[in-house]
Amino acid sequence: MEYRTGNFNKDMDKLAKEFNSSLSVDKRLFREDIDASIAHAKMLQKCRIIASGDADAIIAGLTGIKADIESGALKVKNAEDIHMFVESELTKKIGDAGKALHTARSRNDQVATDFKLYVRKSCDITAELLSNLIFKLTELAEKNTDAVMPGFTHLQKAQPVTAAHHLMAYAEMFFRDLTRFKDCRKRLNSLPLGSRALAGTPYPIDRDYVKELLQFDSISNNSIDGVADRDFVTEYLYCAANTMTHLSRFAEEIIIFSSSDYGYITVDEAYSTGSSVMPQKRNPDIAELIRGKTGRVFGALTAMLTTMKALPLAYNKDMQEDKEIFFDADDTLSSCLNVFTGMVTTLKYNKETMFYACAFGYINATDAADYLVTLRGIPFRTAYGIISALVGYAVSKNNTPLDVLTLEEFNTCHINGDKKDLIKEFNRLNKEKPLFAADIYQKINIQNILDTLTSDGGPAEEAVKKSILNLRKRLEAL
Repeated sequence: MEYRTGNFNKDMDKLAKEFNSSLSVDKRLFREDIDASIAHAKMLQKCRIIASGDADAIIAGLTGIKADIESGALKVKNAEDIHMFVESELTKKIGDAGKALHTARSRNDQVATDFKLYVRKSCDITAELLSNLIFKLTELAEKNTDAVMPGFTHLQKAQPVTAAHHLMAYAEMFFRDLTRFKDCRKRLNSLPLGSRALAGTPYPIDRDYVKELLQFDSISNNSIDGVADRDFVTEYLYCAANTMTHLSRFAEEIIIFSSSDYGYITVDEAYSTGSSVMPQKRNPDIAELIRGKTGRVFGALTAMLTTMKALPLAYNKDMQEDKEIFFDADDTLSSCLNVFTGMVTTLKYNKETMFYACAFGYINATDAADYLVTLRGIPFRTAYGIISALVGYAVSKNNTPLDVLTLEEFNTCHINGDKKDLIKEFNRLNKEKPLFAADIYQKINIQNILDTLTSDGGPAEEAVKKSILNLRKRLEAL
């Protein structure tokens, strides 16, 4: 079934007809199309725009079509799109009464309504997947509050943290993603139906009644905007792209930290693959695929923005491209969230390996500087220069860790090069009383460092436990 009236004198070209059809893509909207059509029929009946008997027949017919599609008894085919398929099947099923269904609406507002219902459902599903991932991350964090590991900046060892603290950083990212999808749902939940083609309708319709039936929060305030709006698609795709960014960053670290050079974590065999040639290999293919699929979702966002960027109001056929773009990105995001949650739940943190890694890279250097500030009253920049010089000395001694240097070495200015001002300052400060005493070793002990990082949001065990509790409360409150 297609719209070819007496205004046309010949059939549509076969290739053009196939090119124009969107049924293979939008057939997954059949539930939304039927639900919206039932609501529309109920409104037409309530407002006495169509006969009550016709409305009852339409509602019963649509309900039967939905059941037949879901059971597989009715195959979706031979139509321009899902909307025309349903209307055609309805007319076959109940006769001329089915032709009354399209009264006071257009395919333009029909399509916009159906798609909003679908995207709204996607928001709910994605929010549930994110909630589950966040909760699983908090559970894993609870098990690893004592798992000391190096924290990184620029992929260089920086300061000690814990695996729990690291996990909770991602949990916070995913929580923000969750709130974005919640906000997206609120913004899209405005009913377009009633906008008709672009200029509303002279029929005495009740849009608020349809709004209540379909559980929209409001009706669109402008009939042109009602059919031309695809902001809800681009916003969802932005939210999806942002979530995929976070998944990809996490996947990247799983790939790095599970490599033999790091060995911080072990990816479960259920989420690993082998090599066709090298029997020793265990590859993090699932994490790599998630990292790779991120580009597909980025592409969907770019494609949607590009499609909409130059369209005059109101509806244009270009907008038919929105669904294939959306469905692929939505499917990709859902599959990635599902498999990633399973993978991350089974991660094993190798605590001894991570703790040993903290002994190298001078991740206690900042705390050595803080020692001079808090216990010796030295300005931080001066303290920074002194410790920098000591690190340089330790590096020259085959990368000796700071806590292996003798106290005599701490209190001797081993500065190479032309840092005469720093040598002079060090000697002046060190003249009356040695800057470093035996308590420096306690100050730069890795576990002691962690125990002192108790500020809200910090990596100390109690601080992380507080963060976990806080996040769970926020999750429950949504």
